[in-house]
Amino acid sequence: MNKNLFIFGDGDIAEIAYYYFSKYSEYKIKGFIVDKEFLNKENLCGIKIFTTEEFLKLEKSNNKLFIALGYAKLNKIRENKYLFFKKKGYEFANFISKNAIILNDGNIGENCMIFENNVIQPHVKIGNNVIIWSGNHIGHHSIIEDNVFISSHVVISGRVKIKNNTFIGVNSTFRDNIEVGNYSIIGAGSLILKDTENFSIFKNQSTQKSKITSDKI
Repeated sequence: MNKNLFIFGDGDIAEIAYYYFSKYSEYKIKGFIVDKEFLNKENLCGIKIFTTEEFLKLEKSNNKLFIALGYAKLNKIRENKYLFFKKKGYEFANFISKNAIILNDGNIGENCMIFENNVIQPHVKIGNNVIIWSGNHIGHHSIIEDNVFISSHVVISGRVKIKNNTFIGVNSTFRDNIEVGNYSIIGAGSLILKDTENFSIFKNQSTQKSKITSDKI
């Protein structure tokens, strides 16, 4: 197995990816990558940042990639970079926490990151380029398609399909046997009880501020 890893990105998620891969995997982080127009520092976490052009000149067979970008523009930026390097023949790494309970026989795509305390039940299918933050439940026979970002403490019941490029906010809940359309935004604390259309946005009401200030209590 190739143990050299380059991480695309230089933001918070790239730093998080560096932490997990360097501490809890066998990969050796060889560098970060950004497009030339976004290069504004020489290193991150003490490791050199390469431009995309510099990286493409390196020996391909010696290096795997992880695209460490977030959910901006409905995950399209992360998707585009994944597809760019995929077309050039690069291989991608996954990070799957040893503190996650994975019961789906490894039915997980590439360039995925699954953090600690997730429970992924039997017969779940997870596509490519998916980020699943900490502490979620993904119920049996559910399907998570490509380029999805799931925040923390989400409950996805059995036989739910989350379609491509969806963002799911913290503490959201999905009942069983429903389908969430492509490019959906599910805001924090949402309760989804039926199928949703593509490009839907759901948001819960923010807690109202009390008229009484805390010093009066």
